[in-house]
Amino acid sequence: MSLLPTLFAAASTSGGGGHAVDPTKPFDALFGHVVPHAVEGLTLFGMQVWNIQIFQVLSILLIFVAFAGVARAVRNGTGGKRAKIAAGFVDYIVEDMIVPNIHERKHARALAPLFLSFFFFILFMNLFGLVPFGATATASVYVPAAMAGLTFLVMLLGGMIVQGPIKFWVNLLPHGLPAWLIPLMFVVELIGLCVKPFALMVRLTANMVGGHLVLLSFMGLMFFFGYGSPMAGWAVAPASIGMAVFIMIIEGFVALLQAYIFTLLSIIFVGASLHPDH
Repeated sequence: MSLLPTLFAAASTSGGGGHAVDPTKPFDALFGHVVPHAVEGLTLFGMQVWNIQIFQVLSILLIFVAFAGVARAVRNGTGGKRAKIAAGFVDYIVEDMIVPNIHERKHARALAPLFLSFFFFILFMNLFGLVPFGATATASVYVPAAMAGLTFLVMLLGGMIVQGPIKFWVNLLPHGLPAWLIPLMFVVELIGLCVKPFALMVRLTANMVGGHLVLLSFMGLMFFFGYGSPMAGWAVAPASIGMAVFIMIIEGFVALLQAYIFTLLSIIFVGASLHPDH
């Protein structure tokens, strides 16, 4: 995430003219980047607009822009480099991620729009955290929780539609259990079913917040040393900024990786609910 401009702006307002730097200012700048907050003076239909809502809408718009006309261009053989790259991503996700884990192509094709939306929505939200003054919506627990909840809903409804409403719950239990153990194992399996979306939510949120915290650790060094002596802060600044830039580069790969992991786990969980025998 591109916090360097924000952090330096915070630092410049916290001290100057040889005065010690207040180390709490960069912390405020960072967590204003992570924690959802209302955008001052911005309302829509009488409701306050929050920063993460803006970047969620921008991510959706970017999806439409990135894939506008791609399918038609590929079918007609007129697609340029953008269409070929976009089509390659889609083909990989459908053929190498969705179909092998959903097991039946008709179900895979029906669910492909959902999982493709997950992947690119998360990817673009993560990437917006890398631009100056952006915000990482996935670092807020509300956004991953909503997508994990949708995955859980598809697991339940899809499983009951494909298997049947009774057989779905029966298949939660291992076959051949003694009768006295069935109530206990049903509770255990039910808890395991509910833990899956919770794990999705925590995994994505923790990984995105973790990147912010690591960056804060390195950027905070120069403000920590500069609190007592501005000269000491400037002395450690090159190493502090260098490590922060390195972490920001790593965060670019993490943005793609976390979109991939969340989408793949969602596909696996839904596939297991649709076809537990595989």
